[in-house]
Amino acid sequence: MDSKLLIDRRKGLVKQLKAKELIIIFAASVAKYPRNFLQDNNFKYLTGLDIPDAILVISKQKKPVMELFIERGIPEMEVWVGKKMIKEEVSKISGIEKISFLDELERKIGFYMGSSIKVYANLGYNNIDKPLNKQQDLIAKAKQHFPHITASDMTQIMIPLRSVKTKWELEQMQKAIDVTGEGIKNIMNKSKIGMMEYELEAILQYEVTRKGLQHMGFKPIIAAGGNAATLHYEQNNSQIGKDEMVLLDVGAACNGYSADISRTFPASGKFTKRQKEIYSEVLKINKKMIEMVKPGVGMKKLNEKTVDLIQKALIKLKLIKDKKDYRKYYMHSVGHHLGMDTHDIGARDSVLKMGNVITIEPGIYIPEEKIGVRIEDDILVTKTGYNNLSKNIPKEINELENLSS
Repeated sequence: MDSKLLIDRRKGLVKQLKAKELIIIFAASVAKYPRNFLQDNNFKYLTGLDIPDAILVISKQKKPVMELFIERGIPEMEVWVGKKMIKEEVSKISGIEKISFLDELERKIGFYMGSSIKVYANLGYNNIDKPLNKQQDLIAKAKQHFPHITASDMTQIMIPLRSVKTKWELEQMQKAIDVTGEGIKNIMNKSKIGMMEYELEAILQYEVTRKGLQHMGFKPIIAAGGNAATLHYEQNNSQIGKDEMVLLDVGAACNGYSADISRTFPASGKFTKRQKEIYSEVLKINKKMIEMVKPGVGMKKLNEKTVDLIQKALIKLKLIKDKKDYRKYYMHSVGHHLGMDTHDIGARDSVLKMGNVITIEPGIYIPEEKIGVRIEDDILVTKTGYNNLSKNIPKEINELENLSS
C-alpha cells in the first residue's frame, strides 16, 4: 500500500476532530497461541502496519500532532522471536514521521492528555463482569489524572472514512471475493453425499491458502440439511445426507478486507422439486433486491421491500397464511455494510452512497423440512446504480446442477 493513501486517510480523520480532541488507537496484541497475527482494523486502516501492541496518538491542537509508539527491539530475544521493526521501517510504511518506543508512552501521554478535552479510542465493548481491555484500562487511568477529559469509542468518526471505499480497497475486496468464489466452485465440484461438512471447509481453506491469503474474514458456515436452518451454525461436523442441500456462508480476507458470500446447492447434483421451489423464490428476491441498490436508497427501505417479498413467497410456498407470521422462516436483515469487518461499520438505517459496499442476502429457513436457503452477494454502490462484485459465483439453478457432482 502506498503511504500517501495512509496519509490521506489520517488527514480525513483529523478533519472529523474538533479542537483539543485526541485519538489513541491501539494495535492488536499477539494471542497466547498465535497462528497468523490479525491486526485491529482501525489501526491497520490508519497505519498499514501489521505489528502488535503499537499505539498511534493523534492530537488536534493549533495544528495536528501525530506520534506512533512501537515495541523496542531486544537483541537477546531476536533468536527466539525474530527482529522487531525499526523506526525507519515503520516510518517508511506508514508515512508517520514521529516514531517513539512504547516504554516512552507513560512519560509522553500526559502532554497529550493535559491539552485535550476529549479522547477517542478503539475501546471495544465487553460485559461489565469482564476485565478491562488495554484500551479501557489506559483511558480509566488517564481520567483519574485528567478528570476533565471525556472519552468515546472512535467508531462514529471512522464511519465516514471506512464506509466509502477507494479504488485500492475495492481491488482487495474483489480479490477476496474472487478467491472465495473459486473455493465455492471447488466445493460444489467435489461434494458428495456422505462427506463431512468439515471436508468441504478444508477444500475452501486450501483454495484460500493456495492463493496466498492468510485469513478468513470470519469462521466459515458449512451447513448441510437441517443445519442450514440455524443462522450462525459453525460446528461444521455433520455428515451430508441423501437429498440434502448445503448452505455455504464464507468469505476470505485480502489485506484485511473481507468477502461475504452465501450459496446453497444440492450435494447430489440435483434439486428435489420442493428444494427447487424454495430456492427459486429466494433467488428471485435476491435479484430484485440487488436491482434496487443505488445511491440515495436507505437500508431500511431495502429491508422493508425484502420482508414484503419474503411474506409473499412464504404464502406461495404454503408455509404461512398470515403475513405477520413470516419471522418463523426469515429472521434477519437483508444486508449489511462490508469492508474490513465482515459486518462493517455503517448504520443499519444508513442511506447508500457511491462507494459503499453492502451485502444482499435474503433467505428462507424451514427446520421442519430440514431446509435452509440463503443467497448472498457483495454489491458496490456506483454513481447511478450498482456493480455485483460476486456475479461470477454461480447461483442459477442450471449452473448449480451442472457444477455439483
